[in-house]
Amino acid sequence: MQYCTDQMPPGFWKENRYEIISTIAYLVGVPVRIFENEHEPPRMDILRKLELDKNARIVRNLCCLRTAIERNYKKISTAIQFDFKTLNSLPEYIPQECIRQLSDDGISFIKKSSTKLFQHVIEINKLLSDRVNNCRSLFPDWLNWQYVRDLFVMPNGLSEEGSKAAVEVYYGSLSLYPYQMYINWKPVDEGNILFSDKKFVKILYKQHGEIFEDDSLVSDASGYVKNAIYDYIDESIKSLVVVDCENSDPYKLCAALNSLDSDEISKISKIILFNDVHTVAAWQILESYTDIPVEHMMIERVKADKSLVDPKLIVRTCQEHYQNQVDSFIIASSDSDYWGLISSVPTARFLVMVESEKMGRDIKEIYDEHDIFYCYLDDFYTGNAEDIRQTALFGSLNKTLAESISFNINTLMDNAIRETRINMPPAEREQFIRKYLKTMQLEIADNGDVSVRIRIK
Repeated sequence: MQYCTDQMPPGFWKENRYEIISTIAYLVGVPVRIFENEHEPPRMDILRKLELDKNARIVRNLCCLRTAIERNYKKISTAIQFDFKTLNSLPEYIPQECIRQLSDDGISFIKKSSTKLFQHVIEINKLLSDRVNNCRSLFPDWLNWQYVRDLFVMPNGLSEEGSKAAVEVYYGSLSLYPYQMYINWKPVDEGNILFSDKKFVKILYKQHGEIFEDDSLVSDASGYVKNAIYDYIDESIKSLVVVDCENSDPYKLCAALNSLDSDEISKISKIILFNDVHTVAAWQILESYTDIPVEHMMIERVKADKSLVDPKLIVRTCQEHYQNQVDSFIIASSDSDYWGLISSVPTARFLVMVESEKMGRDIKEIYDEHDIFYCYLDDFYTGNAEDIRQTALFGSLNKTLAESISFNINTLMDNAIRETRINMPPAEREQFIRKYLKTMQLEIADNGDVSVRIRIK
């Protein structure tokens, strides 16, 4: 079996993703023929999906019309001014299908009071500014939405000066716009900015003075890596995943499992988590995000400063091999200590999933020398682990809130009545609770302090 080595060409272990750029391409109006061309990055399956989304369709058609106007501004303006043409009567410049689709979706941007071309542009800019926020859910939560939104909002676009200035910038740098479609950006020669999610997001953040560094959100492990894992599993009689929770990341492991073909990894008999009481709580919800059976072993500490995860994992792995006939193990850990286990059980097969920053050169060389396949958890696409991150966050927040803010409104009311010595009949008491206590609100100060307030008016 081939093994992972850092001598491979850069990028050999990763593949591009295209979901974000395909969505952007659709929204800004990139022609369908680009999606149909298998050699171009935008994906046809995403176009088909977005065609069914009314909000996405509206934004796309508005962008198509705006680009058509910008691209032929002088010709259209002359036709309107001297030949008394309307946008509806200029099919050579204006895509009439876009106007028709917008009308079908309840959008009319052609106003009777709009007698000049820039007025039509202003109306389109108004609609885009209002409507583009409806497309927020089409993008992942980690992506800065304001940066994406800015692409669709023309600077000073609600004025004649702004709309004409945008035309000049656009027409003067036409080849620097993605597929020559108008977007609001500083035109620079970056090649095709919609080449891949990774390239696009890095350029997008750079345009706003930031550096985007988490490549795992915009790329995935290569077919070579995934096929090597599938081959390893297929060649096994019985395979098992053992996880050192102290030296592995739950979100990255979950992302890796979700990135792999479900039919292939369903052949894994079990995942065993070796967890310490001090390890991140997210491991407790991993079971909800994989169809592979999960056994969670919480390892007690004999001494406060000494973890027993390593020896427990080693002993259990040996038991599974010699007693339960497990011949192949996938170890999720960056701890070099497990080379002792691997080298001591020659009748078992091992594949190791590590985090690149936690793995030293020495252990890489040992794995290479002994033909032990290892792959980096960091290479797998982590965008599909958003759910587990949110579930972990909400679980922790709700736990803390329950411990910090916990009281009973009936008890609260009874204490207030007793302290104030007010005689309040039961019906009036229930009405007071419904009106005031059940409508209590949180007030959050600028420094983050939270207090509960009863709304009187």
